[in-house]
Amino acid sequence: MNAAAKPAPIANPPDETPLRDALAWTTGDSKSAQDPDKNVFVWLWEAVQGDFNDNRSTSQIAFDAAISMIPLVDQVCDIRDLISNCRAIASAEKDEDTTWKWIALGLTLIGLFPSLGSLVKGVLKIFFLFVRRHGLDHIGKATDQAMTWVIVLLRKREVQKYLPTKHIDEIFGWLAQEVSALRGKINIGPVLQLFDSAIGTMKGLLEKVTWLPGGVGERAQKAIDMAQSIRNIADGGLRKALKPIQDILDAIAKRLELERLVTRSGIVDTRNVHFRGGLPEANAVTLMQKANPKPWWLSKGTNATWTSANPKDYMADVNLAIKEGYPSIGQHDIVKFHSLEKAEIFGPAKLYRITGPSNGAAGDFWISEEVFHQLQQQADPKAAWRKYLAVWPDWNPNGQFVVMEIPKGQSLKIWRGPTSSQLKPKKMGLDAHLEGGWEQILMKPSGPEWDSTRYFRRDSKGALVEPGLSRNEWASLSETEKSNLVPLREKINDPRIKGPYDTGWGTTDFDAQLNDVKIGIPALPGQITNR
Repeated sequence: MNAAAKPAPIANPPDETPLRDALAWTTGDSKSAQDPDKNVFVWLWEAVQGDFNDNRSTSQIAFDAAISMIPLVDQVCDIRDLISNCRAIASAEKDEDTTWKWIALGLTLIGLFPSLGSLVKGVLKIFFLFVRRHGLDHIGKATDQAMTWVIVLLRKREVQKYLPTKHIDEIFGWLAQEVSALRGKINIGPVLQLFDSAIGTMKGLLEKVTWLPGGVGERAQKAIDMAQSIRNIADGGLRKALKPIQDILDAIAKRLELERLVTRSGIVDTRNVHFRGGLPEANAVTLMQKANPKPWWLSKGTNATWTSANPKDYMADVNLAIKEGYPSIGQHDIVKFHSLEKAEIFGPAKLYRITGPSNGAAGDFWISEEVFHQLQQQADPKAAWRKYLAVWPDWNPNGQFVVMEIPKGQSLKIWRGPTSSQLKPKKMGLDAHLEGGWEQILMKPSGPEWDSTRYFRRDSKGALVEPGLSRNEWASLSETEKSNLVPLREKINDPRIKGPYDTGWGTTDFDAQLNDVKIGIPALPGQITNR
C-alpha cells in the first residue's frame, strides 16, 4: 500500500471513553454510554453493521453531518456506510445491474479524500443521501431538496464556530469551489486507494471485535472479508461509476453556485420595489453616445461580426416545424439569430433567462445552463451578457434571472443558434453594435398570462403611482398612453419557472441612471418569488 492509501490514524482503536462518546452521538443512545456493563466494542459492531438507512428523517441527516465533524463519529459513520455499500453489492443477483450500487460505494469513498475538510464532507453527505433517494434521473430535484438541509447544517452552532476559523466569508461560493476541485480529482487510481484506506481504517476499528465470543467476532471478521472481496473486484465496478459520480459533483457545484446568487437576492417578496423601469430607446442611445469611456460591451462601428439570418432561407422549414409543434417564430425573431435550428430538450434540464422587474420572466429568449454558467465565470457577467447575447439596455434592464425546470420524462421543442450582432437604426447615429455570437434559445413557455403584471403611471417626480392598471386595462389603451406607463411584474404564473432571483449585477448600465433607480413607494405591491 503506498503513502496515499495509508489508513487514518485510528489503526489502533481509541480509549473506550472517547469511543463511547462517539457511539452515543452516532446511535443517539446516551444511556449505554453511562452503562459500565455495556461492552464498547460490541456496541461499536452494532453501530456499524446495520443497514444504511436511506429513509432517515431529514433532520437526522443534518444532525449526523454536524456531529460527523467530531473525528471518531466521522469514522464510525464512514465504516457503517462502507459495510452497507459492500453488502449491497455482494448480495446482488447474478444478472442484476449493479452500476447504481457501485455509484453509492463511490460516493462513500470520495467522502474520504484527505483534502476534504469536515464541513465540505458534511455537506456532501447530505447531497449524496438525497441523490441516493432520487437517483440520477432526478438529480435536480435531489440537489434542490438537499439544499434546504445543507442550510440547516450551516446554521448549527458547531458549524458557525467552525467558519471563522477558516476565514470563510461567502460560504456557498467557497463550497462550490471545493466541490469543483474535488471533482477534478475523481479518477480510478485515487478512488481505489481510498478503498484500501477505508478497509485499513475498518480493520483498525474492528480488530478488538473479531475475537469476541457469541458469534460477534466471527460476523465482524466476515464483514472485513466481504469488504476485501469487493475491493478485489472494484476496478471494473468503480470505473463504470466514475462518470455518473463526476456528473453528480457537477450538479452539486452548480446548485451551490446558484444558492450563492440567490442569497444575494434584493427583490424577493418585497413591497418596496426600488426600480424606475426600462430605459426608452432614445435615452439609451444618448447614454451610450455620451459614455466616456465607452462601455466594454459596446463594439465600435457598424460592421456586424455575426450577421443576421435571412428569413427567406428559413421560413419554409419554420412553417413545417411549427406544424410539428415547434414554437412559432417570425421574421423579426429570425434576424436575431446568426443561424438557427430546431431542437428538442429532454428533461431533466434547466433553462435560464436574464430579466428585470419590468421585463417578462416568461419571455421568448432563454439560455442553456451551460451558457448561464459561462456568463458567471466572466470577470463582468453583465457586460458579457450584453455583448455576446446582444441585448440593448432599452430591451432588458437585467438585474434578475429566472430558471425553468424541465422534469425527467418531459421535453421542450425550441429554436437555438448563435445570437446575431445587433445594430441600432442609422437615423439614431450610434456608431457601435453589440457583437453577439453566444447561443440563445427561443421558446414559448406558456400563454398570454405568463406573468401577473401591473402598469403604473409616474408622478411629476417620476415616482410610480398606485394602484396601477391590470394587463387587460393596459391593453385597451392607445400606444401613446401605453408608452407613459411603467410595467412591474408581480407574480410568475408558470409553475415550471422559479424566481426571480437577483443576479447581483444591478439594474443600471450608466452612472446617469443612478439618480432615478431608487424611486418607489412602500405601498406598491412587490414581486413574489416563485420557489
